[in-house]
Amino acid sequence: MAVNEHRRFDGKVLLTGAAGHLGANLVRRLLDEGRDVRVLLRPGDNNTGVDGLELERIYGDLREPASLEKAVEGCETIFHVAATISTVNAGARAARGIFENNVLGTRNLLSAAKDADVARVVVTGSFSAVGYDLDDPSKPGHERRPFYPFDKSLPYAHTKVLVEHECLKAFADGLDVIIATSCALIGPHDYNPSRMGQTIIDHTHGRLRAYVPGGFDWVRAQDIVDGHMLAMHRGRGGQKYIFSTEYKEIDEIMALLHEVTGRPPTRMRIPGSVMAVTSEVASFVLTNFFPNVHQLLTPGAIRILRMRRRADTQKAQTELGYRPTNVREAFYEAYEHFARRGLVPSRVQSREASASRREPSSARTGAA
Repeated sequence: MAVNEHRRFDGKVLLTGAAGHLGANLVRRLLDEGRDVRVLLRPGDNNTGVDGLELERIYGDLREPASLEKAVEGCETIFHVAATISTVNAGARAARGIFENNVLGTRNLLSAAKDADVARVVVTGSFSAVGYDLDDPSKPGHERRPFYPFDKSLPYAHTKVLVEHECLKAFADGLDVIIATSCALIGPHDYNPSRMGQTIIDHTHGRLRAYVPGGFDWVRAQDIVDGHMLAMHRGRGGQKYIFSTEYKEIDEIMALLHEVTGRPPTRMRIPGSVMAVTSEVASFVLTNFFPNVHQLLTPGAIRILRMRRRADTQKAQTELGYRPTNVREAFYEAYEHFARRGLVPSRVQSREASASRREPSSARTGAA
């Protein structure tokens, strides 16, 4: 099957979630290409990811339909990246917030886009909404595998499944919508920071005492941005495409952290079965009595790592011409970003200086 024909868009583009990790990388790509960019920001959020950028800012809330009319007005295309991400077993109030932001917010935006005659919308999906083989979760997950709703999936995963349903409903109603599915993101412009970004910072400062073995498919910021651009210009309406860079075991990630940061490697390796029980107790206490404390190794995160899920990117490679690079570069880019912001020390050794220890990643289908 040949790569789909390139479709050109030159008009104004709206980006939601521009201050988040993926959005901050995507907005810079759009600006580098000379696009006329408008971003939808929510008042009170950490919006430093777009500080200093020459673009149009509109403030609103995805949960308030009236605030979206001005946001979509005059836009040819939309990248809908904004979402509430959580690996915590949220209580009723928090779960409702995740649902309203992710599901109802997406519905509201797609409705506004249809009313404004937007030509195409690319919505960011999550690999957590992709189904897996119930007998062997480590088998590569692809776009055709349905989500299994009767497992211990987190509220966030369920909302991202419902987001896909909203996209398909909007497509059936005549709006050109495509889903660009992301795996665990690593890379620069991580201003909040993300879970892996905080792990890099903690390891650099000697605060990462132990880790849990497991694995996951990771995506370099450059690759997921490429994926979104390819979906916009080459994707088929109503379709979902998975974007990943490569699968890595946590043991390999620990070795990468040692290489990138120069800090001694974390030696304590706690069995997943032990940490699963411990984290359940810790998460219950923190969620109910210390809700403002950041939870790094939640029960949900540990479960995902122990499943060792892999992503199949064959559809994106075949239809869109997607070509993944390598995760190692993403770690260097993330560290250098934190160093520029003073969150970690600058290192004399550049990633080029250690190139001899890096192995290139070939184009892959997601199977490890």
